[in-house]
Amino acid sequence: MMQTGDISRHIHESVDDRSRDLQVEEVRIGLGYVGVMLEGGRTGLAAVLRHELRSGCSTLGRAGTLAGSGASELLDLLVTGTTPLEKTLGLATANALLCPDAEGEEQDSIALMGLTSGDRVAMVGYFGPLEERIKKTGAKLQIIENDPHRMEEIPDREGRDSILEECSVAIITATSILNDTIEGLLNGLGSPRHVTILGPSTPLCAEAFAKTPVTHLGGSAIRDHRKVMQIISEGGGTPKMRPYLRFMDRAIKHNAEI
Repeated sequence: MMQTGDISRHIHESVDDRSRDLQVEEVRIGLGYVGVMLEGGRTGLAAVLRHELRSGCSTLGRAGTLAGSGASELLDLLVTGTTPLEKTLGLATANALLCPDAEGEEQDSIALMGLTSGDRVAMVGYFGPLEERIKKTGAKLQIIENDPHRMEEIPDREGRDSILEECSVAIITATSILNDTIEGLLNGLGSPRHVTILGPSTPLCAEAFAKTPVTHLGGSAIRDHRKVMQIISEGGGTPKMRPYLRFMDRAIKHNAEI
């Protein structure tokens, strides 16, 4: 049984050694994403949970001091951050340290699921572009979403538990790492054959998920770091960044319970 924060700690442990002696070159905090660029141009992304941002003019007290700080300082926020935005900075830094090769062919996470009419798909976090694709396979799709601005109907606690327990395939947004819900979601799964953590925020760090029910990581590599950072600064999200990303799927082997 996983405890809250376990996944963040596993990610931190996996990349902590890489952060030593590296400095942060640039940080962009936009409406949709945070981008962290380390020296040498390695860049990582993580989504902003706008509906969970603090109100007022003091959203981030460390503003003005992030560029030039040590990468390890920002990485530590993945574990020590007290708000989703601080944890977003930590996850973006971890993704910059992981920074996969942007060359090669894209991989389609949905195609790899091999969905059929016999599947029950739990989508945790609303991925609008995927909804119709999943329904065309004949699979039954049920959606769990915390943001009331994205879904008209939000399942109650009992409904969520039932969706997770009965699904054969689970698609879980990587932003669940940022609001400390990922462990509860994974603990609530029954016996799905396929579990994917999905989205550009996904850390492609198989070892951090090796003792969980997760079978695949559907993340991204950045083709044009400067363009992506510009789009983040100008308030863009995934659709605008899409031409400058390569989506990829990484399978996880040797899963076992924590």
